[in-house]
Amino acid sequence: MAVAKAACLNHISRESSDIRRLANFYKEIFGFEEIESPDFGEFKVIWLNLPGSFPMHLIERNPLTKLPEGPYSSTAAVADPSNLPRGHHICFTVSNFDSFVQSLKDKGIQTFERSLPNGKVRQIFFFDPDGNGLEVASREAP
Repeated sequence: MAVAKAACLNHISRESSDIRRLANFYKEIFGFEEIESPDFGEFKVIWLNLPGSFPMHLIERNPLTKLPEGPYSSTAAVADPSNLPRGHHICFTVSNFDSFVQSLKDKGIQTFERSLPNGKVRQIFFFDPDGNGLEVASREAP
């Protein structure tokens, strides 16, 4: 029996040295909307919400920490989206998979495409501007 009762996703957070750039990316690509954000004083945040889904909290990176910001800040990382199926990523599902993929290509975003073994769900992997892994999946085909 699980320790947590009625657990559900509350939010996802991303740390960034440029939270405005990251907010603009998620608003343009996925349709997130900015919502009221608290003033923490010592660091900036931008809170976003994906209507009908979940919030995302963008947090100004602490330059004193040694935590990697993402794959691009790691000395061994390869900025290759084909590594993302086995790496850390957030996955979104969209109903307009083909036009979404074309929009990424039109924007010059490097991607990696594949399908689940049964062929019913197509996937595309790519990075946000800070090197965080993203996946977008098609709705399951009948």
